[in-house]
Amino acid sequence: MKDSAGDRTLSIVIYALLAFMAFVSFYPFWNAAVISFNNGTDTLRGGITFWPRAFTLENYRVVFEDSRLINGFLISVLRTLVGTLLSIGATAIFAYGMSKSELMGRQTYMVLCIITMYFSGGLIPTFLLIRSLDLFNTFWVMVIPGLISVWNMIIFRTFFKGIPAGLEESARIDGCSNWGVLFRIVLPLSGPVIATLSLFTAVYHWNDWFTPSIYISNADLLPIQTKLQQILNSNIMSEQMAQLDSAAQGRMSQMKTVTTKSLSMATMMVATIPILCVYPFLQKYFVKGVLVGSLKE
Repeated sequence: MKDSAGDRTLSIVIYALLAFMAFVSFYPFWNAAVISFNNGTDTLRGGITFWPRAFTLENYRVVFEDSRLINGFLISVLRTLVGTLLSIGATAIFAYGMSKSELMGRQTYMVLCIITMYFSGGLIPTFLLIRSLDLFNTFWVMVIPGLISVWNMIIFRTFFKGIPAGLEESARIDGCSNWGVLFRIVLPLSGPVIATLSLFTAVYHWNDWFTPSIYISNADLLPIQTKLQQILNSNIMSEQMAQLDSAAQGRMSQMKTVTTKSLSMATMMVATIPILCVYPFLQKYFVKGVLVGSLKE
């Protein structure tokens, strides 16, 4: 059956709107990439849109030769890996216990958990708590305070409650303990929700710049996103040049092709592309993991 003229017109309008929305969403990222490959002084003239006008790799050379930025990149990678692994593990264990109807005080625990989703202690009390726990200016301040996400726990708990009780009962007959049931039965069946929540957690750890800027003063512990924020907030070229290695400063003084804007765009690409590369491998789990974990009861 052929589509009518009205249906074809509607399809054209829908595709046109989707294409426009895709362009609007993608263009800022593309423009940032173009600027990162363009001569810095030439970028100041404006008019850089879809292609570099004066192609150069100097911006990326400065980024990769600056030991501070490379160190920040490694800190971000370590934080993302450790933070995601520990967060998903702790949240899954907590959710498994909360999924058991025989747990005494389960409703009270749940209410207390939900309260933390709407109210916090505030920045100053939290800062004082972090300092009293000797977490201030340490790597673990980026991992431990946010170790368990209540939202992720609720998704995990709902998913666990949907697993047939017969599987656990048969495992217990075979002599499995609670830990054995969790790690041998429940978690292997929870692949989609684990993959989805792992990606969400990893993106949070990778993109978070605010926490280190508040609780870390040691420049060697700052992740790449916090250093990128410092670059973006820098309006004077000399401030950025003071953060570069002496070798990079000498080359910069000779070529004068790198500006704060071009350097920040190159740093942004280095900080963004790694986490974007993870999405294609886990995209298929998004709908299945979140919907099953959120809606199935």
